[in-house]
Amino acid sequence: MSPVPPAAPLAVRMAGVSKRFGPIVALDGFELEVRAGRILALLGPSGCGKTTALRLLCGFERPDSGLIEINGRRVSTPIASVPPERRRVGMVFQDFALFPHLTVRENIGYGIARDPDRRLRVGELLEMVGLADAADRLPYQLSGGMQQRVALARALAPRPEVILLDEPFSNLDQALRTQLRGEVREILRRAGTTAIFVTHDQDEALTIADDVCVMSRGRVEQCATPEVIYAEPATPFVASFVGTANFVHAECVEGIAHTRLGAVRLGGPRASRPNGGALIVIRPEHLEIREAPDGPARGDRWLVVARRFAGAELLYLVAAADGDQLWCEAGPRVRRLAVGDTVEVTLRDVETVGFVPRSARRRVSAPAAPEPAPELTPEPEPGASDPEAVSAPEAAAFDPTLRPPP
Repeated sequence: MSPVPPAAPLAVRMAGVSKRFGPIVALDGFELEVRAGRILALLGPSGCGKTTALRLLCGFERPDSGLIEINGRRVSTPIASVPPERRRVGMVFQDFALFPHLTVRENIGYGIARDPDRRLRVGELLEMVGLADAADRLPYQLSGGMQQRVALARALAPRPEVILLDEPFSNLDQALRTQLRGEVREILRRAGTTAIFVTHDQDEALTIADDVCVMSRGRVEQCATPEVIYAEPATPFVASFVGTANFVHAECVEGIAHTRLGAVRLGGPRASRPNGGALIVIRPEHLEIREAPDGPARGDRWLVVARRFAGAELLYLVAAADGDQLWCEAGPRVRRLAVGDTVEVTLRDVETVGFVPRSARRRVSAPAAPEPAPELTPEPEPGASDPEAVSAPEAAAFDPTLRPPP
């Protein structure tokens, strides 16, 4: 058996990070770890704290509690913060933020004006993003997809340790977004740079990222590979936010969930499998429907009450006589069902996860109080010219590579 390769070092670590804006809690004890060379997606609904986490990482905000490390260097705590320009972090903004009066070549090279190898580096990036033939164009002469690649190349130019992307595809039409997902992933792969991107689009997260961090109300619900996020959601929120999920009542015994549709195996860690009454996750593709034959009504028949067509995917919402409803994926032989038709629903041979309803969960003891944070250099006195930046000696205390200029 081949040896297991060692885990890559941590490129980003956010530990116990909280951030408030007045009465609004943007992040609440936020925890995040990203390994070097990985692409991670911060996925969640609007207002869950995704962009705040990105702004804290690049130094535009300071946390109220917790700490932030980049490649093992502490760059931010509540009392001091390494300024953005010294963090070796690249940023791709939602609107690309290209300079309209500069050419593609000049935009890419803007952040490395003093680099003696600037011309060579810009040439490498033009080739990497496939814009060598458009190097002398101005931004208004480019398509949206080309502008996005220019913004990505500009962020990569200084060779950052981490690159951050804030909803990079939100300004593009659907066809272009689909095309660019693969292109951006390939560019980041070739660059070898650790990347974190924010999105509320689950398709983007699942197709681009190596790891997906699902957020809700300023906290991490689950962080895992896309396959695990979809097949083994850790919470009901993750199950319902990522993909379409039916929650079906079941009686669970020794890893088998018995439902009104039949028995289904429970996956995931053995310790997390419920026993007794539970709600299990049934995805639309776990179900098979077929048109019911004519005859007297029976209790196992369902009524089509709605349909959702999205090109390659067609879902039917079916209802039982007792009011239970399920989303089912249409097979090739039932794509012409209409609302009001009667169908039979069966459960495929699948594996899923289950959750104990809140009312049935046992009480647990309160967690131990957290250890006090280590003392750091006091915050600069009010009235400083730049309250968000730290002095050179303070910066050096966070990052040994940052020394006062001679």
